[in-house]
Amino acid sequence: MARYRGSVCRLCRRSGIKLFLKGERCFTKCALDKRAYAAGQHGQRRIKISDYGIRLREKQKARWYYGLLEHQFRNYFEKAERLRGITGLNLFILIERRLDNVVFRLRLAGSRAQARQLVCHGHFLVNGKPVNIPSYQLRVGDTVEVREKSRNIPCIQQVVEQAAGRDLPSWLSLEAKDFRGKVASLPTREEIEAPVEEQLIVELYSKV
Repeated sequence: MARYRGSVCRLCRRSGIKLFLKGERCFTKCALDKRAYAAGQHGQRRIKISDYGIRLREKQKARWYYGLLEHQFRNYFEKAERLRGITGLNLFILIERRLDNVVFRLRLAGSRAQARQLVCHGHFLVNGKPVNIPSYQLRVGDTVEVREKSRNIPCIQQVVEQAAGRDLPSWLSLEAKDFRGKVASLPTREEIEAPVEEQLIVELYSKV
């Protein structure tokens, strides 16, 4: 399966915002706090960005934030266009309902990359049944839990302990002692933490 293998800290520096791609390290030793400019020899140059470039960067930020490839992201956009309502909001709701994203939002994994790996290795159950597809679309009322045999894995226990004091999105509920969470409702735009202007993404794809 294709995936980005480069330094994820470069992506945060390129975006100019924290994308929280390295779990706990983003809260303690974030590279953006030390060097808040793009990586490379010309990272500190002032560059005038065109209107197209602004929209392209916004789309790239969204892709990097959720850890998606271009083909995957474009497919979600096309699905969002076919749904009723606001296309940009539909796009983010579809991506937020991915199993790997919900596992991360429930604080059962330190990052989306780690959540994707844990899901692929079969450590999670959805409504009591094993699911190893990170892109699996969850619905309202679905429960996600760590398999009983996997609850003693050090990385999962460590993540749950570290995230104990952090806020949980209001559209999810968590029973930390049982390593179980539930999709209580669909997220609203205010509840989606993605630091992206979705309208710019819609405008970009509409012109392509």
